[in-house]
Amino acid sequence: MRVLLIRHGQTPHNVSGALDTAFPGAGLTALGAAQALAVPGALLDEDIAGIYASRLVRTQLTAAPLADARRLEVRVRDGLEEVSAGELELRSDDEARHAYAGCVAGWMCGDLDRGMPGGPTGRDFFLRFDAALRAIAKDHDSDDTIAVFSHGAAIRAYVALAADLDPQAATGLTIMNTGSGLLVGHPDSGWNLARWSSDPLGGPELRDLRADDITGESAQEATGEQ
Repeated sequence: MRVLLIRHGQTPHNVSGALDTAFPGAGLTALGAAQALAVPGALLDEDIAGIYASRLVRTQLTAAPLADARRLEVRVRDGLEEVSAGELELRSDDEARHAYAGCVAGWMCGDLDRGMPGGPTGRDFFLRFDAALRAIAKDHDSDDTIAVFSHGAAIRAYVALAADLDPQAATGLTIMNTGSGLLVGHPDSGWNLARWSSDPLGGPELRDLRADDITGESAQEATGEQ
């Protein structure tokens, strides 16, 4: 199975640096909408059998142009949401951002018992995201390609753990809005990271280098640990 994990388009909080992880979450900026519209053209060569999104509105808005182009429905699945910020929700101060990024970095390095302040442990996060992908896999053949629209920290953390990445490589991953990773394998047999693209699927011209995008930054950059 081939799973395209695609980050949602830009939101206002991706610009301001606030930790927006709760339901229903913000919508897309004008750039975010343009990023979403560029996804179908970028995936023309992919034979996509299913399109899935988290419960947060920004993933569904990003998935909609691809669904329209392929005449498929966007299936909303619980468990694909962003890493919960817990008590840090909607904060944008350095202390909160460092605590969030440091916790995600710890998970990537194997400390799954570490808990987000007022939020989940790494084990909690991994089990709920993995369960969502397992449920999706049951609906598809083993050679299908599926598109899963999720979130920056969630995609980075899950890929790091599911594909057993080296901690240095894992904490160095960045993913801009509509950046993506391709996992090949199956929840039962394990995953390999076949491709990673930090840039938007529509190309580097859709980047916003001025955005204060904490959930898309590498854990190394966000924590100041290189």
